[in-house]
Amino acid sequence: MSSIDTSLPDEIASSVSDSEADDGLSKDVIFELLKNRRRREVLAYLLEAEETVTLGELAEQIAAWENDTDVNALSSDQRKRVYVALYQTHLPKMDDAGIVEYDQDRGLISLADNADLLMMYLDTDNHKQDRWDRWYAGLSVVGAAFVGAAVLEVPPLTVAPTLGVTSAVVFAFLLLSIVHVVTNRRREQSVDGKLSRID
Repeated sequence: MSSIDTSLPDEIASSVSDSEADDGLSKDVIFELLKNRRRREVLAYLLEAEETVTLGELAEQIAAWENDTDVNALSSDQRKRVYVALYQTHLPKMDDAGIVEYDQDRGLISLADNADLLMMYLDTDNHKQDRWDRWYAGLSVVGAAFVGAAVLEVPPLTVAPTLGVTSAVVFAFLLLSIVHVVTNRRREQSVDGKLSRID
């Protein structure tokens, strides 16, 4: 039986051992782990699953993605090729770096503490995109409708002065802007916290 080297390159391995002491990862380790598509797919699958998964189900899903087919349509060779690569190479590397918790004997995999350091580099559907443009556009349409109705004296806006309606729309934009700023500050603090763990 041939032996496959599952270790990280020497310069990367030393970065992992150095960074384990301060609970972080170096950029070299992060990019070494992310450069392989299968490891990125492992992260995407675990992020979506949000629980411990078996090696079998993980290998099947990655094989299905790679072959652009359904899990039920996979051949045994397609399954085996991905299973062996995950078992012997990818999952041990990710476990050594603290990205996943991999119980090789039981075939169980889950996200570990350092996984969030890699997630910010991935474009996954689970990460909510910044869609503030939709909020501002929606408020613009609603505000324009209210101001227009006030100018045209459409009931029930005839009781409110046009200046009052316009002021209310401006105030709504002010509130939305404050919420936007607070949300962005929190996101920046979260990212800064993660970046502080990267050497």
